[in-house]
Amino acid sequence: MHSAPPPPTGSARDRAGLRGLARGGALSLAGAGVSAVTGVLVVLVITRTLPQATAGIFFTLTSVFLIAEMVARLGTGTGLVYAISRAHGLGTAARVPGFLWVALTPVVALSLVLAGALLLAAEPLARLFTDDAVGSTATALRVLAVLLPLTTVSDTLVAATRGHGPILPTVVVDKVGRPVVQLAAVAAVAAGGSVVAVTAAWAAPWVLSALVAGWWLARLQRAHTTPRTGPRVRPGTWREFWSFTGPRAVTSVVQLALQRLDIVLLTLLAGPVPAAVYTAATRFLVVGQFINQALAGVVEPRLSRLLAVGDRAAGNTVYRTATGWLVLLCWPFYLLVMTYADGLLDWFGAGYDAGVTVVLVLAATMLVATSIGMVDVVLLMGGRSRWNLGNALLALTVNVVVDLLLIPPLGLLGAAIGWAAAIGVNNFLPLAQVWRSLRMHPFGAGTGTAVALSLGCFAVLPLLVRLAAGDGLLPAVAATGLGVVLYAAGCWRLRAVLALDSLRALPRATSRRSSDAAFDGVPPVR
Repeated sequence: MHSAPPPPTGSARDRAGLRGLARGGALSLAGAGVSAVTGVLVVLVITRTLPQATAGIFFTLTSVFLIAEMVARLGTGTGLVYAISRAHGLGTAARVPGFLWVALTPVVALSLVLAGALLLAAEPLARLFTDDAVGSTATALRVLAVLLPLTTVSDTLVAATRGHGPILPTVVVDKVGRPVVQLAAVAAVAAGGSVVAVTAAWAAPWVLSALVAGWWLARLQRAHTTPRTGPRVRPGTWREFWSFTGPRAVTSVVQLALQRLDIVLLTLLAGPVPAAVYTAATRFLVVGQFINQALAGVVEPRLSRLLAVGDRAAGNTVYRTATGWLVLLCWPFYLLVMTYADGLLDWFGAGYDAGVTVVLVLAATMLVATSIGMVDVVLLMGGRSRWNLGNALLALTVNVVVDLLLIPPLGLLGAAIGWAAAIGVNNFLPLAQVWRSLRMHPFGAGTGTAVALSLGCFAVLPLLVRLAAGDGLLPAVAATGLGVVLYAAGCWRLRAVLALDSLRALPRATSRRSSDAAFDGVPPVR
């Protein structure tokens, strides 16, 4: 009779966890890359085909729509990831259907209410945003209102699939499928110059993503949960779910407002043309946010599972490793954007180079923010959703106050300073809270190594080439190419410090037990 294998040691568990994180992270980052590129291309199509005023109206309407959609979701994205992954970690997966029921019921109801409100308020809102195209702007708002419920349900269902562990549904549906269809649809109609057609083409792909996400979630439910017995919702489920998700409902709206409210305020205080320039200038920075979201989608369920069983040491290993990877992926991009900001903004068309100062201020801010890592995710998965809410509300207050004070005299620069101040509050305050409550922090050898490599290859090297050879396209391409080669060599040489050797487990992804693979980013569907 064979004896059972000994349980893995702490270091072995950490290595196995990092390999799973690497597998899921690689897939998620690939999807984030597609999503980021298509997002920038959509903005390029809009700015190159529509007048600046029309482009500004489009960006304002979509910002209002995304804020309304986030309100309707009530924070259930993070809530479902937390509840479902925690249920798996504690061996209570039979409760998952109940969590879905208590999440979706109010989401559907509120999305219908908000859709009706947008329909009724379409014309008054249109008059706030423009004096010249009130009719078409109001019609575009009505189109968005009709599509709001399906959009809300789609994003909620995608989040629920992540709670089961696999990142593939999020990548296929949310990071690749919908953005690519959006780009194709917007490109097909943008030449006509109609804000109604462009808005409808941008929003309609959520209908398809809702159908695919619902089908995929049903498959995961069958694979991971046993047939339901007893009541649909066990006693206490509503309170348990919403005690965590309730604060998150407000926090998620506040966090999206931090990204989108500047555009709306610029339109109201300075007009749609500055809003168009500001949107173009900040699109490059959103690429880094996509990377952060991609890693967060893999880190969230793993952190929730580890902290649920009190394994803070392994949780801190995940946090530090993810921070190093975040710096490794984001810092080269932000540094290059700062170096070549004027040339990059020329892509969007004449007049968009007015946003250079916006790029410099916000890119420098994001360098600091990424070095702290996804600290809000750690705070949330540690169960501190109310703290997260307080941080986000304070950051939004700072953003609005600074915007109202500085946009009238400084315009674009005032909006950039407001956002930078809010990002600072929303990172340094939770960093202190995570250390105080969980004794976790993001700083380690991997993060420091990633910072040094990035600065050497994408700040010092391009500056030296620029001083020696000038500002032409050829020197810029040569400096970037040489930087990439040296960066890749440095990453390979220092792969152990950066935990990149975890990626070697990618070919063996299917050799793990299915119960573990569900939490390693490997889809267990058959």
